[in-house]
Amino acid sequence: MIRVGVAGWDYPDWAGVVYPSPPPRGFDRLAYLADLFDAVEINVTFYRQPDLRAAASWARRVADHPAFRFTAKLVRDLTHAGRPTGSHGSPAFVDLKAQADRFRAGIDPLLESGLLLAVLAQFPHSFHDRPESRLHLEGLATLLRGLPLVAEFRHRSWDHEGALAFLRGLGVGFCNVDQPDLPSTLRPTAHATSPVAYARLHGRNAASWFGHAASPAARYDYLYGWEEIDPWTERVRALAGRAEEVVVIANNHYGGKGPANALMIKAALGRAPVRAPASLVAAFRDLAAVALPERSALEQGRLFPKEGG
Repeated sequence: MIRVGVAGWDYPDWAGVVYPSPPPRGFDRLAYLADLFDAVEINVTFYRQPDLRAAASWARRVADHPAFRFTAKLVRDLTHAGRPTGSHGSPAFVDLKAQADRFRAGIDPLLESGLLLAVLAQFPHSFHDRPESRLHLEGLATLLRGLPLVAEFRHRSWDHEGALAFLRGLGVGFCNVDQPDLPSTLRPTAHATSPVAYARLHGRNAASWFGHAASPAARYDYLYGWEEIDPWTERVRALAGRAEEVVVIANNHYGGKGPANALMIKAALGRAPVRAPASLVAAFRDLAAVALPERSALEQGRLFPKEGG
């Protein structure tokens, strides 16, 4: 099955474009997105360990959508701060097992409910295909055994058959990425190394891709046109022939561009128009060509319980 969705849901700049503004009383952003998409990637778990009660709440809020699934980013203490350094210097080594156990416990409500499609281990560009990197990834796969782990690499050193065979041996998926085409960045691929195939679109803002000075807005403020989306729909169809599940996530979130591109991809894959908020259709001309604009699901009453219920 192919599922298409977005990365995160808590963006103030989506007000009036993706979400109604002002939001009606009781508006639930996550439930609203579950009415439009097949998947959402949880970003907050990258910055801090997942909370058991929050995860249970996420599961309840999408219960009306049986085909919907979550992916969750692995906490960065396991992919960034906890990486081998070759010395006992900075960054400080963290207790990987304790961190892995905390992550597993916090995300358990999604796993137990069958809603967790993948755990995305996003590694930085500096994580090259080296013996120490493989050793670290092998350790994570052991500590997180039983979770559907997918690795996202940004450096092109991982794009070769030896690395893919290594991932297959671990049972770890490969995240195919779209990012700026720079001398060392991983280029678009269509690799499947586990039952879950993953594709993640970040945008192509080369000038603001590297460096801490670049703001998230500058990095992810990118709208894909049809000439860029069409090759990805072909890659996704190819992945569907090699994996049990395929998930496509638009991470170019700024200004609602990710939701617009995700719906365009969904329409292209299904070869049929898609439902979309009228405000989003009005903002993006390419989406208008394949969308059926409608009032928000909330305004139509689908997210309100029936009276007396």
